[in-house]
Amino acid sequence: MSAPTQVHPLPVSIIIVSWNALPLLQRCLPDVVQTSEGHDAEIILADNASDDGSAEWVTAHFPTVRIVRHPENWAFCKGNNAAISHARGRYILLLNNDVEVTSGWLKPLLDTLDRYPSCAAVQPKLLQTGDRRRFEYAGASGGFLDAFGYPFTRGRLFFTMEVDAGQYDDNRRVFWATGAAILLRRSALDRCGLLDERFFMHMEEIDLCWRFQRAGYEIRVEPASVVHHIGGGSLPYGHARKAYFNFRNSLLMLYKNLPRRRWPAVFLARILLDGLAILRATATGHFAEAGSILRAYWDAHRMRRFYAGERPTGGEASVLPSYRGSIVVDYFVRGRRRFSELPSARFSEE
Repeated sequence: MSAPTQVHPLPVSIIIVSWNALPLLQRCLPDVVQTSEGHDAEIILADNASDDGSAEWVTAHFPTVRIVRHPENWAFCKGNNAAISHARGRYILLLNNDVEVTSGWLKPLLDTLDRYPSCAAVQPKLLQTGDRRRFEYAGASGGFLDAFGYPFTRGRLFFTMEVDAGQYDDNRRVFWATGAAILLRRSALDRCGLLDERFFMHMEEIDLCWRFQRAGYEIRVEPASVVHHIGGGSLPYGHARKAYFNFRNSLLMLYKNLPRRRWPAVFLARILLDGLAILRATATGHFAEAGSILRAYWDAHRMRRFYAGERPTGGEASVLPSYRGSIVVDYFVRGRRRFSELPSARFSEE
């Protein structure tokens, strides 16, 4: 789905997709409204046909927030894409409804896109809401992808969330920025397209960031901007349906973006590694998760035909995952629990 080209009279549009999440809006939206004042920003609530009074509450308490009502629950991808067509901003900020923003969070993100014309997307530093000193699962301080398509972040490797001690506070290039809070350059969306609605949810922002890089853009993290992510608003961690979308969309993303000559070897490696994940889930009694992984493989195989025309061609610059090693082996075999323990030589030159 491509973004329509139009005049952008405002600096930034903040889009919040929500479905039946009134308590989260009551908790998080007031600070978003307050901290966006002075930035000439518009805030759009993309309501996915909620029936809990969410839109009515926002209208009554924050009349400056624009309401875009979708006819049904379009989830994350389609919900955001449909709202972008209503946005007037030069930059588009996708913000989860369960993100608590802090004072001054918006300006560093805007400054980054202003300072780096080749940057298509930037994320803030994400911390937890419970232990507010600890990195949050969804994005921490910038995302990376290993050679076999497994995502990880500065501050979170699998089940280990580090304490934030300022160790990852530099503004730098990363491979992907989290969809929980991501500022996007509108012109890059016009060129590369929007979120892939066939993904439905999960991995869509990594796919988008990969496509940006295939077009010559870069992705950055700006830790001077800090937000706190509650997390688990759509599907909690460990949920079998979450596992299904993560594994299915990871395979589709690799098939869609890897150079064709590399796909067969990576796919064979994934069969082995994901087979171990199935055995692990079965051995620990998580039979629904094991079944979800198997179903993810079947559905990814069926969906490959939709991406035949979108794969890199021989004349296009190859963009490979930024970490040449295996994060699975590093974490589960070598016992590396912190991002700083990963060998720097295995990261591609930036």
